[in-house]
Amino acid sequence: MNKAVFDTNVYISALGFGGIPEQLLELATGPGRQFQLYTSHDILKEIMKVLGSDKVNFAKEEIADAISVIDDAADVVSPTIRLNIIKHEANNRILECAVKARADYIVSGDKHLLGLKEYKSISSITPAQFLTLLEKER
Repeated sequence: MNKAVFDTNVYISALGFGGIPEQLLELATGPGRQFQLYTSHDILKEIMKVLGSDKVNFAKEEIADAISVIDDAADVVSPTIRLNIIKHEANNRILECAVKARADYIVSGDKHLLGLKEYKSISSITPAQFLTLLEKER
């Protein structure tokens, strides 16, 4: 089974806007699970920060519900290394999680993560590319 780490932007899109990111989050849960999803405490903190920001503006209860959805879908890992590969610190937290989880994929819409293409045999792909990959494997 494929192992994946979602970037914060994928979670925000899934929880606030739907579309392919929401489909992917649903495919990570339940008995028909299509892949194993991983996250970390740092990623969860970033998600809570973004959801509570003026840009997204989720209420505290909505944020708690969102974290509960993610907690049901993903295994939380605790990275033991700190990376400084990309300028934006939050992106480094995604890489750290992926390394710790021994993930196959980082799923992101972020041009910096996607620009890496691959880091330590972990491929960076868009949500649409990941969905296509999963559909081919069915």
